[in-house]
Amino acid sequence: MKEYIEIYQDNQEKIESFIESTLEKQHNIKNQIDEKFKKLFKNFPSLELIYMIDCKSKKQISSNIFRNKVDKTQESKQRDYLIDRLNIKENGFAFTKPYQSNATGTTCITVSKKEDDEIVFLDFDLEILLERLGLIEKNKFFSGVTKSFYLIAGYFMMFLSVVAIIYAGIDFINNIMDAKLSIDTIFKPIITATLGLAIFDLSKTILEQEVYYKSYIKDPRIEIKTLTKFLVTILIALSIETLMVVFKIAIENYDKMINALYLMLGTSLFIVALSFLIYITKKKR
Repeated sequence: MKEYIEIYQDNQEKIESFIESTLEKQHNIKNQIDEKFKKLFKNFPSLELIYMIDCKSKKQISSNIFRNKVDKTQESKQRDYLIDRLNIKENGFAFTKPYQSNATGTTCITVSKKEDDEIVFLDFDLEILLERLGLIEKNKFFSGVTKSFYLIAGYFMMFLSVVAIIYAGIDFINNIMDAKLSIDTIFKPIITATLGLAIFDLSKTILEQEVYYKSYIKDPRIEIKTLTKFLVTILIALSIETLMVVFKIAIENYDKMINALYLMLGTSLFIVALSFLIYITKKKR
């Protein structure tokens, strides 16, 4: 939700102006309480909760009226803390900063409008509000298909990474049981487990960014961080593989040491390229 808040802050004046102008056309909002504010809920798809507080007693004088239900348990509750925090403008409106609502569980903003001796509080779902104003774009069908694809691919990659690590463990145990002790016995499970860790980390990032927390701001730092982390893990596996090959050639095929040199040069080039990538990305921050 951090990105939603950033988008809201960047467009706060525009959003507040839109809400104020629309609510002013409703005249006295409090008079709509008998109809459970149906007109307001219709005009504002992002509106999720309405209630009223008396200015003098600072008590809630209405139920919590949601779009599809009414909660009477909050009537007559003392709301001093809400009134004291209000910074009411000359036109009678006041806006809170985005916060996590205890009543709905969503990230919302609360708009207050003073009408005579009462103050009407209106909670707006921040995500829906930004979407309705065209500040974020969402297509339910396409978003659903995309999220489903990332979900399946992410968990499949995660499953394969677990299989790779389990395979590495089983292979190592079998070799130990058969008394097959060699460089391959030690290093191959390490390489397989390292690659499994890299795949697991990549799948975790995909699930976090595209399924469980959809990003609407294209922040290149997130992509660079993910790529760097993945490449570092692959580089570790490649370095271990290089070390293993060097040992094997040194012991068994010394005349092919030139091949080990080529592999070491390739790995070194990989390290230099990755170091340059990290350097230029940090320099741009």
